[in-house]
Amino acid sequence: MDVEPYLVEADAPTARAIDFLDARDLPPPEPLTKTLTRLTELDTETMFVQLNDREPKFLFPKLDDRGFVYRSVETDEGMLTAIWVP
Repeated sequence: MDVEPYLVEADAPTARAIDFLDARDLPPPEPLTKTLTRLTELDTETMFVQLNDREPKFLFPKLDDRGFVYRSVETDEGMLTAIWVP
């Protein structure tokens, strides 16, 4: 999946390396736990992008608590959420 057009639409940075997780087929709570685990090693030059079949509403407060910046946009394939270190 080419995520760059969706990152532009979501007003997310496009010049960073991408760490991508397709979480559409993962049962709860795996999308949340896998995302939070991978974010522990996220650096300022990489953006984490999660593709889910629904809005990851339980993820957003955890991102806020940890100081991440994020943007979500709906695509034909699901909900794409870009997460990065400010």
